[in-house]
Amino acid sequence: MTLQGARERRVRTGGVELCVAELGDPGQPTVILVHGYPDSKEVWSEVAPRLAERFHVVLYDVRGHGRSTAPKPLRGGFTLEKLTDDFLAVADAVSPDRPVHLVGHDWGSVQSWEFATVKRTEGRIASFTSMSGPSLDHFGHWINRRLKRPTPRRVGQLLGQGAKSWYVYALHTPVLPELAWRGPLGKHWPKLLERFEQVPGAGYPASSLPTDAAHGAWLYRDNVRARLRRPRTDAYAHAPVQLITPLGDAFLSEKLYDELEQWVPQLTRRTLAAKHWIPRSRPDQLAAWITEFVTSVEGGRPEAVTATGKYADRFGGQLVLVTGAGSGIGRATAYAFAEAGARVVAVDRDAEAAARTAEMSRLIGAPAAWAETVDVSDEQAMEKLAEKVATEYGVVDVLVNNAGIGLSGSFFDTTPEDWKKVLDVNLWGVIHGCRLFGKQMTERGQGGHIVNTASAAAYQPSKALPAYSTSKAAVLMLSECLRAELAGQGIGVTAICPGFVNTNITSTAHFAGVDSEEEKRRQKKSARLYGLRNYPPEKVADAILRAVVRGEAVVPVTPEARGAYLMSRFTPRALRRIARLEPPL
Repeated sequence: MTLQGARERRVRTGGVELCVAELGDPGQPTVILVHGYPDSKEVWSEVAPRLAERFHVVLYDVRGHGRSTAPKPLRGGFTLEKLTDDFLAVADAVSPDRPVHLVGHDWGSVQSWEFATVKRTEGRIASFTSMSGPSLDHFGHWINRRLKRPTPRRVGQLLGQGAKSWYVYALHTPVLPELAWRGPLGKHWPKLLERFEQVPGAGYPASSLPTDAAHGAWLYRDNVRARLRRPRTDAYAHAPVQLITPLGDAFLSEKLYDELEQWVPQLTRRTLAAKHWIPRSRPDQLAAWITEFVTSVEGGRPEAVTATGKYADRFGGQLVLVTGAGSGIGRATAYAFAEAGARVVAVDRDAEAAARTAEMSRLIGAPAAWAETVDVSDEQAMEKLAEKVATEYGVVDVLVNNAGIGLSGSFFDTTPEDWKKVLDVNLWGVIHGCRLFGKQMTERGQGGHIVNTASAAAYQPSKALPAYSTSKAAVLMLSECLRAELAGQGIGVTAICPGFVNTNITSTAHFAGVDSEEEKRRQKKSARLYGLRNYPPEKVADAILRAVVRGEAVVPVTPEARGAYLMSRFTPRALRRIARLEPPL
């Protein structure tokens, strides 16, 4: 497998010959990508072309991997000192006059931490983006602190990481790893990655995998025990660092980075709902974050990439679309994502309201925000919106189907037209959003999340809300079914059930079976009752972001919504009796 359009050269250093590939304009800032174990430079084949649109991108096979030659003998040939020599040789060859931006994954990140903290590379590295690979020195100090001052929490962290590091012990055994990789493990590794890591194949990994993995075992043998026993005390980063942590990493605990700020004066944190091999499973997001970070450092503003809102490390730079964003829960949700540094598409049938939401989103933290006008019940309009968003803004990372309308009245007072209107907006609007934007997520193959606003009325029956409750119950079940269908593709689905929230849906709700004067009276009274309850939409927005971060399925928000949810599961008969009561109107 080769990188299409790449220019290759050979760089000789320390008795080995490194295979170096280049993409993009050499006149632009240079970004060097360093692969991990048991990979070769082809692990970056999805990320590199995306970065090459803006930068001079350089990839090289670490010694003993891919098309680079191996040291002789292997023992002692993979020390961090020799890997640093290799990096400097590559950097001098591809960017002799300017510092480079360094990106490392797995063992590429482990060795890059060495490059970013030793004195002899100072001035050669402009920035470092680390993912799925800690500094061995920082790791050693992390272990020592927990051994010297053990607490139940710290012991739990040690045991947890110890269990995740099972493969490290295996790679220290003589001969067996080499035999396994050259035998059955090497043969079945691509299928294992596809099954357990959701890593698409498409020619990856390279055919050199068995040899790469056998040679790479010496990365562990030459470095791990020595550094963990005697970690350096001067391992401070001399360049801005962006840390990207996949939350589902089976090999590394998030807790490893708890004290990283003491080693890194300029640190930007990012988290990603993904597993270990994010260069293959999340290339779009990585390319976006690396581009943003490198651009900010080049502009002298490395701190600019750090949003200040809650969950900024999770949603920074992601594309979020919210329907019904012109007011209430939708607007509050758009603002919450904006504060977290997300790019926001505010959708509403009221063009002016959507524009106000987008404008304010930009002011409070969104790097970009756009307003789109659409009626979610209009299938063709939604199809045009989905096509426009994908073309002009990209594939949505988080979709919030929030648009909805209220309808009150007994079953026999509710006309077929009333039913059609409430189902068109509350149910079909959600179906259109899930079908169109969810399909784009699945075709991209890089995960995502769908949030559907249901209601406590989805599981709490009421004689006054048959149509509304039916529409929301359908949304809840649709969400559960989609969650099951999309789980294997890394796409989460959440049903949010707010309860009594102080929004304008009460003042605009339709009351079936009464004249216009009585309807206005009931609208005012219900709005007053909700106002007295005064549960703000901002709390629902916070619950939505938290649900996406945690991957929650059904989220009742208000205390009464949570109480009704528990009753629906454990005391449904009592809930049915409550449903018979007359509403306070």
